[in-house]
Amino acid sequence: MKTEKIIRKINFILSLFVTFSISCSLFAQDNNFIKHTVSKGETINEIATKYKVTPYDIYKLNPDSQTGLKESDVLLIPTVEEKETVLKQESKPVSKIAPKPKVSNSNPKTHITKPKENLYSISRDYNVSVEELKSLNEAALKDGLKIGQVIKIPSGEATSITESKPVIAEIPVVKKVTKEPTVSKSGKGIYHIVEPKETKFGIAKKYGITVQELEERNPDIVSNLTIGFKLLISGDEAKKAVVIPEVQKPKPVIKEIIQQETVVTEVIRTQKFNGFANYEVKPKETLYSLSQSFNISQEELMTLNPTLKDGVRIGMILKVPGKGKIVNLSNSNAKFSDLTKTINAKDKKQLVLLLPFNASKIQGDTLKTIGVRLKKDAFLNMTLDFYSGALMAIDSAKTLGINVEVKIFDSEESKLTSNVVNVVKNNNLQEANAIIGPFYQQYVEKVAELLNDANVPVISPLSKEIGKSYSNLYQAMPPSDFTKTAMFDFMIAKGGNIIVVSDPKKIANKEFITKKYPSAKFVPFTETGALDIITFKTLLVKDKMNYVVMDSERTGMILSTTNVLLNELVNFQIQLVIIEPNGTLDFEEISMKRLTILKMLYPSLTRENDSPEAVIFENQYKEKNKVFPSQFATRGFDITFDTLLRLSQGKSFEVSANEDKTEQVESKFEYSKKNSEGYTNKGVYIMEFQEDLSVKQVN
Repeated sequence: MKTEKIIRKINFILSLFVTFSISCSLFAQDNNFIKHTVSKGETINEIATKYKVTPYDIYKLNPDSQTGLKESDVLLIPTVEEKETVLKQESKPVSKIAPKPKVSNSNPKTHITKPKENLYSISRDYNVSVEELKSLNEAALKDGLKIGQVIKIPSGEATSITESKPVIAEIPVVKKVTKEPTVSKSGKGIYHIVEPKETKFGIAKKYGITVQELEERNPDIVSNLTIGFKLLISGDEAKKAVVIPEVQKPKPVIKEIIQQETVVTEVIRTQKFNGFANYEVKPKETLYSLSQSFNISQEELMTLNPTLKDGVRIGMILKVPGKGKIVNLSNSNAKFSDLTKTINAKDKKQLVLLLPFNASKIQGDTLKTIGVRLKKDAFLNMTLDFYSGALMAIDSAKTLGINVEVKIFDSEESKLTSNVVNVVKNNNLQEANAIIGPFYQQYVEKVAELLNDANVPVISPLSKEIGKSYSNLYQAMPPSDFTKTAMFDFMIAKGGNIIVVSDPKKIANKEFITKKYPSAKFVPFTETGALDIITFKTLLVKDKMNYVVMDSERTGMILSTTNVLLNELVNFQIQLVIIEPNGTLDFEEISMKRLTILKMLYPSLTRENDSPEAVIFENQYKEKNKVFPSQFATRGFDITFDTLLRLSQGKSFEVSANEDKTEQVESKFEYSKKNSEGYTNKGVYIMEFQEDLSVKQVN
């Protein structure tokens, strides 16, 4: 594969040249080799690096080395020249393609739906749009996406995309490089190259197989899983294998999935309605949002209302499931202000972004060290993603005619130091109308302190910490206690019976619940530490929803709790609830089916948004950057665009924060004045698992 070098001249406060190199090497087996005598303390990885081969190449020629190396051992090392020659004969070069590759559906690939997948996540995996998936699988998706369902994936002729981001307004644009799973396809088999810290369980889960199946296909790993070992995942073992070290994020690759013979039994669900009502379409509502609101498919909604074929229009009277006349929906967007319709461009405003590029640290970097830094520096990658989203917001603001001057400065921050004091003093930031950043909470607070007398709004974009309070400090990320509060307030507003299964280790959460929500009932434990199931069942009540809060990450406790709830579903109304992220639920021991049957609720700072506005943002971002936006890119867009809109309303940011509740692509902003000083965003979503594996916003 050809080595591509992208060099960009950038000017940002200091004159700086930032370059980076993306390279990828492919190796294949060959019989030619050289001999290496092991020195004291040498490792396989060091030797592989020295000869520019992979550890697996060495293990294959020296199987005894998998048990360890000793001083003076002689190893056979494959030669790089011969390996590269074989590669050129056996591999076709990856060609550069145009920025907008055409996708052909004449020979579509297929994908078997796994637990927790939805159309949005699948579209990202294959770099296609949700609309293309829906169009190609119109019949199959009529009743929603199901586990084990085989869907078609639009195929394309291109295998790689290489294009640099445009430089905008003398601001550094540096692409990041991220590591993807090391997978190779050879002959009729799919292989995986074992990487550091990977386990049998993690690899098996990644490919949807069991550890036992993985060991049966690879008997050599039963006793030990070695870094660099080539695992057979599916298909027949090939005579020669190609090892592909890394696939870098700025160059998305359309991956071919080899489908195993699978028998899928699909149950067709027939929707029955008990009655119908009339509903008037509100502003910003779409066919998708309406179908989600009334829990029916878009096709069913169009069948009930043939006029929708001409599009959704404000004021339309629709026939929907229900009784009587539905005046409003609980999850309608009506409570949010659409600030794009009230832009006042008379007075020019100034927005400042303080972002931690740390340009001084990379000023002297070479092409090689820049590439290494981009691979390892997660903080820099996060900054670049946030910045790329902010640029999209600035472009959108220009399109709307917003009269705002945007200045971006390097805050040069790390956990221990920053340059924010000098940036504030040397750039007259007292004249700014709002400032976004820095990232670390202690430096946001410092900027707020320095600009407190000038009453310049300082917005903390990413931190959830609750530190010092200043009248001009705005926390754009709701703190963790706010998400818990939002979840309990939702359950109380629904008049539910709240039961808590609290892990003895979750002391802080138990104190929080006991103090703020004394009506909540806690499930006791037996002397052996197990759930008291008999008492648990007595806490359930008839004629109201029983919200069971599962505050534990122990697999056994989760299984015990859900077993009780599943057995009692025939007698009671029950819904499972978590109040903070729970990593245990991501493992296969906890079946996704349990969570969907119990319609698990959880608080979230973001939502899955398939509205036309969100699709436009995603498509434009991908067209410009050649990758889908990450969570930090979307966050950068949301907070920057929201701030620009608030500054364009003919009033101060503070007044807008008090008056306007807004919603952007993934986040909502409901600033509320704290008891002491400053503002906090209370914008939390309550999400609910659905039977088709999707999640639905219910607040």
